[in-house]
Amino acid sequence: MGEQWRDERGGRAGRGGEQGVPEPRRRDVRAEEADAWRELVATARRTVTDGLVVGTSGNVSVRVGDTVLVTPSGVPYDRLGADDVTGVDLAGHQVLGALVPTSELPMHLAVYGSTDAEAVVHTHAVHATAVSTLVPELPAIHYMSAALGGAVRVAPYATYGTDELAENMLRALTGRSGCLLQNHGTITYGTTLTQAYDRTAQLEWMCRLWLTASSVPVLTPTLLSPEQLAEAREKLLGYGQKKG
Repeated sequence: MGEQWRDERGGRAGRGGEQGVPEPRRRDVRAEEADAWRELVATARRTVTDGLVVGTSGNVSVRVGDTVLVTPSGVPYDRLGADDVTGVDLAGHQVLGALVPTSELPMHLAVYGSTDAEAVVHTHAVHATAVSTLVPELPAIHYMSAALGGAVRVAPYATYGTDELAENMLRALTGRSGCLLQNHGTITYGTTLTQAYDRTAQLEWMCRLWLTASSVPVLTPTLLSPEQLAEAREKLLGYGQKKG
């Protein structure tokens, strides 16, 4: 899942430098993939604009059929264009583009393989990362915790880009659509890029809220009960405008 294939521009060999491993056959970008790529790039740039990542930290992906489009490794988002489409199949073999996919590909593929996700957003948001170093889960400080499935768990630390981190993340995501990554950041998923991004932004906001409330001397923040979260979850199911 974390295997890296040769970068056609730089001649990068597969992991371990094996010889004789066949290159996956690259194909042309389909129209729906080109549209999804434009939205992916816009979302990735938004993570920078909104202060959720710095430089090339964090990554974004979206699923189109059996292909996962994903931000490439180490390329600033403002430099990505229509010709930089980067995509892998669900086994992690690169089928689109020449740029090497993000090093966090194992996490993204693990989410797609275990949930109904259609989009994934990973950030290094400051307040969320700070919370990940302090507690095993973000307490239920606000009813929007219900939108992520409940109190948000912290996945134990593991080196970035490893299968161990992906496994830790999946356990933390059980029954949730987002989690914190200890000493690392956040990951959220949704049925659209917009939903995945909104969940990331809400998670960062809740972390900032909890840190702010917890910093008041002597006083302790009140938290919502499981029953209160369940009630909020039911109410959120009918939130927003109804589609005609």
